[in-house]
Parts: sequence; C-alpha cells; structure tokens
Amino acid sequence: MQSQILIRPAVPADYSEIARITVDSYLAAGYFEDSSHPYMQRIQQVADRAAVAVIWVAERQGAIVGSVTLAVAGEPYADIARPGELEFRMLVVDPDVQRSGAGRAMVQAIIEHARGMQGIDSVALTTGVTWESAHGLYRAFNFERTPERDWVVPDTDVKLLVYRMVL
Repeated sequence: MQSQILIRPAVPADYSEIARITVDSYLAAGYFEDSSHPYMQRIQQVADRAAVAVIWVAERQGAIVGSVTLAVAGEPYADIARPGELEFRMLVVDPDVQRSGAGRAMVQAIIEHARGMQGIDSVALTTGVTWESAHGLYRAFNFERTPERDWVVPDTDVKLLVYRMVL
C-alpha cells in the first residue's frame, strides 16, 4: 500500500531538493545533456522562482518527492496561461519514485485549487513530446490537447505540447 502523499506550499528548506528533483527529472527525460544549459540553470534558482510564483511540493514520509509551479496570466512564470486559466509548470517527480502516485496527487490538488480560485475556469499545462506517461496522466484527468498552442522553448529545439482542462 502506498503511503500518504502530502501536497503543501514549498518553504525555503525545500528549495535544494526541489532543484535536485527538477534537474534529475529533466535530465532523465533526455531534454538536456547536462545541467549547464541556461534553462537548466534558471530552473535551479528555486528561491528566485518562489519569490514570484507559487511552488508546491509533494511529500511522502517526510521526504520531498515532487514539485510543481503555479501561475496565472501576467505572472512571471506564466508561459501559456490566458486570462481565466491556472497554468502549472515544471511538475516533476523524483525519477527514483516516478509512477508512485505523487504526480497524480499534485494534479488532483491543482484542479481542486483551481476550482476554488475566483475567475479561473480552466487549467493549462505544457509537457514534453516524449513524456508519454505524463500525457496519460493528464488525459485521465480529462485534459485535452490544444496543439494550436504548442511551442518551442527559446534557444532550444525542445517542443512542448499544451493540454487544457475546462473546470
């Protein structure tokens, strides 16, 4: 039986583990050869991100196993959010514990949070082309592909797919 997963706001003591998990996840996905790429450097600056965005962690038995960043249109970490959308970005689970329910727990918490936000009627996200297990997770929550909104990460050849769910 899986142990309980707690989704909670990140605190400064979590930042180094969030950075490690994010880098490990992106490297495991094969998007970057190493952590020296400028984008990889940027996503490791968790304190900077937390100063302007909401970051949550997934915690199991006292250990951080995942994280996600939330944004709405107009905020610094909103890449694709349109008015009325809550965007989530950088949803990552430690590669050592992927497929253990942490990603599912974070997506469920995001949807519940969005339903309680005034003026929010949908949730949007981007995901990598090859992250097929993530695609399946999003489809299980009734997210739909919106290919007209797909985009490429600046200064890379990394294409990101957009999914959206109307609440």
